[in-house]
Amino acid sequence: MDLAPIGNCAISALIDRQGRYVWACAPRVDSDPFFSNLLSGVAPEAEDAQGMWSVEAEGVVETRQAYLRNTAVLRTELVCEDGATLEIIDFCPRFRRHNRIYRPTAFVRIVRPLSGAPRIRVRLKPTADWGAQLAERTSGSNHIRYVGSDVTLRLSTNCPVSHVTEARTFRLEGTLAFFLGPDEGFSGGLLSTCLQMLEDTEASWREWVRSLTVPLEWQEAVIRAAIALKICAYEETGAIVAALTTSIPEAPDSGRNWDYRYCWLRDGYYVVQALNRLGAADILENYLGYLRNIVSQSRGGHVQPVYGVGMEPAIYERTVDTLPGYRGMGPVRVGNQAYEHHQHDVYGQIILPLVQAFHDQRFLREATVADFEALEKVGERAFAMHDQPDAGLWEFRTIARVHTYSSVMCWAACDRLAKTADALGLTERRNYWRGRARTIHARIEAEAFNAELGHFTGSFGGKELDASLLQLVDLQFMSASDPRFQATVAAVETDLRRGPYMFRYAEPDDFGAPETAFNFCTFWFIEALYEVGRIDEARELFEEMLARRTHAGLLTEDIGLSDRALWGNYPQTYSLVGLINCAALLSRPWSSMR
Repeated sequence: MDLAPIGNCAISALIDRQGRYVWACAPRVDSDPFFSNLLSGVAPEAEDAQGMWSVEAEGVVETRQAYLRNTAVLRTELVCEDGATLEIIDFCPRFRRHNRIYRPTAFVRIVRPLSGAPRIRVRLKPTADWGAQLAERTSGSNHIRYVGSDVTLRLSTNCPVSHVTEARTFRLEGTLAFFLGPDEGFSGGLLSTCLQMLEDTEASWREWVRSLTVPLEWQEAVIRAAIALKICAYEETGAIVAALTTSIPEAPDSGRNWDYRYCWLRDGYYVVQALNRLGAADILENYLGYLRNIVSQSRGGHVQPVYGVGMEPAIYERTVDTLPGYRGMGPVRVGNQAYEHHQHDVYGQIILPLVQAFHDQRFLREATVADFEALEKVGERAFAMHDQPDAGLWEFRTIARVHTYSSVMCWAACDRLAKTADALGLTERRNYWRGRARTIHARIEAEAFNAELGHFTGSFGGKELDASLLQLVDLQFMSASDPRFQATVAAVETDLRRGPYMFRYAEPDDFGAPETAFNFCTFWFIEALYEVGRIDEARELFEEMLARRTHAGLLTEDIGLSDRALWGNYPQTYSLVGLINCAALLSRPWSSMR
């Protein structure tokens, strides 16, 4: 999974080390894949490969790839055996124009020789209907139209069109521009406009990065993770997707293949929590708008754990047989059945980010008492559900329990409403929600703490352990000095740690016993090590996780225990959140350098 994402908060793509597009959905992240090669089972260099876009050079002996500093602009350099060299610049345009953000459904490639005259060919083979067929193609004198299932994109280029349609090999003697975007005529000079878009997009990303508050140490890793998280935001609605892909297995041939191209409220909470620690108020504020719409839509009743990026409630899960899957490891799933689940932690994950609007004066929209009253309906739902069985945050499909994490999140919802009421001067409501919070807190202490074992457990009355118990301090349920928390950390480590890495849980689930470690849980464990004073161990384990990143500086969801290979959907927002949080926690302070 050594791929590099590009995107502009409207559309995105994954590009391999040789500069080939292997995955991109259009016009939205959850649409039919316009580039589907990642799940085709056919190597992108194969002559019969489809669902890809490559710029290939004859006699390549070396490939170098990196992002332009502090941007989502990717540069790939191909060195040929005769000394000829070329570069490919890939990006999705994003910059301010006419006093608003310009983020078209478009990909731009700029290809230029750096030395000599490399012989290249361009292969552009988008697909339709989940890889069932090539996109229908028509062409004109300077453009090619590709009709996909959900979108028609037009390639405008100063390259001879027949070079592309025939995949003809030719000498690269000057700079070529390729704009694959909306099905409309391209106004202005193509090359000059694309070069200006590149300059403006670079500047836009660097200005955003410049606004971040980063830790002293590990800045490059944090910045790269933050940019990837921003790419996973669908800016039009404020949604944040869990990953850009579907059906990358959690473990080889495991069948644990899920579609993560949707907005889990849990994932969104953790993403905005991490970015807020970096001062990225723009994504947080936009996401709060998405949440307010979900709250309004629910009318105080059941809230799903996951929605479409356009707030669609129904994201029906199905399998497709036109793509064999990543490395041939199907099934390929579209949609996610988790939208049908009851996962009661979601009420806390709505309230915790939304209450910041009552305390943070940076926001353009000031929160009101009416907003607080709307949140109280969510709080009432949290109180009603805090001791009811659910599928839990790990989304068990056949196991229902009163999960400790879900109950703690319901407590956090009531606790934060009490604090917000206090800030608003609503004394009666403060007392009301404090009472609700105390009731839940006492119930959790009575039901989730196993006195015989001496630690908290993953569910009320249960004995199983769950890595989410490591969040008890972060959620402010208890202090790190509490002997019960320290005993819980020790028990979780004994039961769930495998070498450097952590499982979510060890007991068999719907698909058997887990095989790979869950990267986000390893970051939770790093935080817990810090909280209980094992700081040197925490830093050592954090460096180990940094070493597991792809060349693009990113992480998937899971990691193999023996070969340390990355598995699961990519880039995984959970994992990048963990990286940012741990870097902020473990870094030396800036004052140490002043």
